[in-house]
Amino acid sequence: PEKKPPAESEEKNPYLVLVCGGGNAAQVATAMFALRYPTIAVSLYADEAAKWKEALGDDDYELTLDTGKVVKSKPDDITNDPSVAAKADAIVLAVPSFAHGEYFEAFAPYMKPGTLVACMPARSGGDILFAAKLGAKAKDMIFMGFETLPWACRFTEWGRKATILGTKGSILAAVTPPTKFPQAFAILQGCVGVFPHVVESPNNLGISLRNPGAQIHPGVMFGRWCPEKWDGASLPEKPLFYQGVDEFSEGVLNGLTNEVQAIARRMEEMVPGLDLRDGCTLHQWYLDSYAGQMTDDSSLRMCMNTNPGYRGLTHPCKDAEDGKFMPDLRYRYLTEDVPTGMCFNKGLGEILGVPMPTTDKVLAWAQECIGMSIMVDGKMCGPDIGKTRAPQATGITTLAAFCEAAAIELVTSVPKSLVLDCPNFRVVFLRHGESVWNVANIFTGWADVDLSPAGELEAIEAGKCLKQNGFKFDVVFTSVLRRSIKTAWTALMHSDNYSMPIINSWRLNERHYGALQGLNKAETAAQHGDDQVKIWRRSYDIPPP
Repeated sequence: PEKKPPAESEEKNPYLVLVCGGGNAAQVATAMFALRYPTIAVSLYADEAAKWKEALGDDDYELTLDTGKVVKSKPDDITNDPSVAAKADAIVLAVPSFAHGEYFEAFAPYMKPGTLVACMPARSGGDILFAAKLGAKAKDMIFMGFETLPWACRFTEWGRKATILGTKGSILAAVTPPTKFPQAFAILQGCVGVFPHVVESPNNLGISLRNPGAQIHPGVMFGRWCPEKWDGASLPEKPLFYQGVDEFSEGVLNGLTNEVQAIARRMEEMVPGLDLRDGCTLHQWYLDSYAGQMTDDSSLRMCMNTNPGYRGLTHPCKDAEDGKFMPDLRYRYLTEDVPTGMCFNKGLGEILGVPMPTTDKVLAWAQECIGMSIMVDGKMCGPDIGKTRAPQATGITTLAAFCEAAAIELVTSVPKSLVLDCPNFRVVFLRHGESVWNVANIFTGWADVDLSPAGELEAIEAGKCLKQNGFKFDVVFTSVLRRSIKTAWTALMHSDNYSMPIINSWRLNERHYGALQGLNKAETAAQHGDDQVKIWRRSYDIPPP
């Protein structure tokens, strides 16, 4: 006779995931999560759920992974009934940020205590909106805000087939309350798989201030179409969006990002121990997100102009009667990113008394473009304020009220127990295992190559060595390159180190070898001489060619 599964098995304790939305990301998430967990797809948009259910019929959903593997699964249901939230252990929102409030409000009466609600992405002030819509129930829930989606994906047949074009190596996420991060991390990492690695951000405010769309999209639109730059005439061609950023637009973007930085620094001054390191500048965001892809990362404008992923992307335009083009000033870059992004920044800046002249100028222009009255005489008090994510939209006008809504706790970045009991820290440096390019004697640099079989064994042996010497870690740092990440994961697993934050940073990447990257070391030395190659490889202040 078959043995019954133990009481703690998934069969005895089914974990139900609700995925919200019907777009690319929602359908991919539904298909991926349904491979393992009971999964229900929910769409509150018009009759989207009924159309999806009809399109899929009795068939399985077919998902092509970025590895080329094809997997099939079927959600337990596709519905527009919000009451299914009563069954959910986790709710994942993969809908545009302007729709978050609608879902929060619809689910609120049915959600059970302890439910995890994850927004991919959360954008600005997602945690504040969640707390406002759920009221007193919010304290019994777990909110997880992601900085971005885990994948780039698209439909191949709506409602039936989709393809993951690429999976990110890591993504930032924050949890409210922060003490629930280990639980939330375990759940969402289990849902998305090994990649992307979910990296802890200290708080959701850092995720909010990091939101690039709140600055880039309105800033670039203003920089091209404001009265100072555009005379109102139609254009023969659609201008490039990111790669068309000029000095004027860069000045606007730098003004916006500097004002957000002023907000972050003021918050850290007024709330001792608050860590907003992830609310970085736009230039730093590009360095973090596209390291090694841009041919010139010396400035914000060059990061945007030389990013190959932006090649050919134009400003949103409409056809003009003369066969030319006019800007679409009601595109989502303004209709979504201003109310749900820029307004959060401006509202918090107002509470903190931070001057924001560039934001004021862009917001005044943008609200006229989208037909809203949000800011009046420089204050966030217009009749349409309730349609935004500004703190004032939920009645928050003081720092104390903001911190209460955001569940910001006054804690230090280092646990008190460590400060008191272990004033001297031990730091372990571990080189990554042998890579496939090490074997081939090729300059690697920032090329993201994998470990060789020998390198995998080296990582295992390193873990065993750490275990034999009794090392237990409080925090682990690695680069964003897979050879280092896999070495760290393997060594930690084999040294019985499972519960600690793992922080990935491009700043720990190997030296960038420039034009040498991908070349054979021996052949390069034969061509340029051993001494010259040694200078390129080892000097501190002389870069490779």
